[in-house]
Amino acid sequence: MDWLDIVLDTLRNGLLVTGLVTVMMLLIEYLNVHTQGRWSRSLQGSGPKQVLLGALLGIIPGCMGGFAVVSLYTHGLVSFGALVAMMIASSGDEAFVMLAAIPKEALILSGVLLVLAIVVGLIVNLFSKKKTVAACDQPYEVHSCDEHHHDAEGHCAPDADCPHASLRNLKHASWQRIVLLLSVLFFALALAFGWLEHEHEEEGAEHAGHLAILDEYWLNLLFAVISLFVVWVIATAKEHFVHEHLWNHVIRKHLLRVFCWTFGTMLLINIGLEFLDIEAFVNSNGYIVPLMILLAALIGIIPESGPHLLFVTLFATGVAPFSVLLASSISQDGHAGLPLLAESKGGFLKAKLVNVAIALACGFVLYAFGL
Repeated sequence: MDWLDIVLDTLRNGLLVTGLVTVMMLLIEYLNVHTQGRWSRSLQGSGPKQVLLGALLGIIPGCMGGFAVVSLYTHGLVSFGALVAMMIASSGDEAFVMLAAIPKEALILSGVLLVLAIVVGLIVNLFSKKKTVAACDQPYEVHSCDEHHHDAEGHCAPDADCPHASLRNLKHASWQRIVLLLSVLFFALALAFGWLEHEHEEEGAEHAGHLAILDEYWLNLLFAVISLFVVWVIATAKEHFVHEHLWNHVIRKHLLRVFCWTFGTMLLINIGLEFLDIEAFVNSNGYIVPLMILLAALIGIIPESGPHLLFVTLFATGVAPFSVLLASSISQDGHAGLPLLAESKGGFLKAKLVNVAIALACGFVLYAFGL
């Protein structure tokens, strides 16, 4: 792979990650305003509910659930324990390959990760001084313009400017609304036609067959439908919602920072992987299982899908035991760590420290029992 290929591949993946994160933020903003803040308040009241939500979103193959939890965490809606639960449960895009190549073991692994994520998340919450910490200084909120003004019978007053969805709001569309409409629509088309799919998907394609419905393309197609719903929201919302919530909060506050950190981090990682043969290094020391567990946990710090496929391959071919695969899956979370790194470096480092510690502990315990 030459330098141009590396840059173009990184740019494609960077646009994919940034697009998914942005659409997720737009959707969460809509849900919060549409429910008049009830949705976000329901999350803030229960630590166990937050941890369960984080674990369930993390166990979804790919990085989409992880992006949602990161967005909720950086806006102070879920606790650090929920973030840790997501990162433990998530196996990134490697989950697609495992479901295709080793479906039985992948389902067992998912069950183990889900239980472990919930237990660790609850324990972390017990020792966290603050249940929720907002890394973003502009949290999800509902303005007075977003509220419905009801009359005595509970209906919107005729003279009230209530935020009802209507295509008539497109009549005098601002340039921000037009840019958002075209951008999200193009992103939905890119997802639907596979223009931004991960390159490594082909590595597990030969095993897909009966589990094709679990392929990343189908989740991307689902996310394309969600993106089209966001297009409808942008087209029909009041100008205040588009300008203040979607543009000023999500786009101006987060978009550029998430893209720059995502693209820059992925570019450094891809250049390093081009010149460092991690697979050869691990294989040369592969007869020492404890060393493989250590490497699996440490390589999991890399916020990228790709290097971790090595441990999936080693397990699938019988070279590495289940303890190595579990350590790798606990420690790594695919691209979900990239927007967290962009928004909260401290949160990223603390969560990764917990992840690596749990990965090493579980890996060595299973190794001691011969697994």
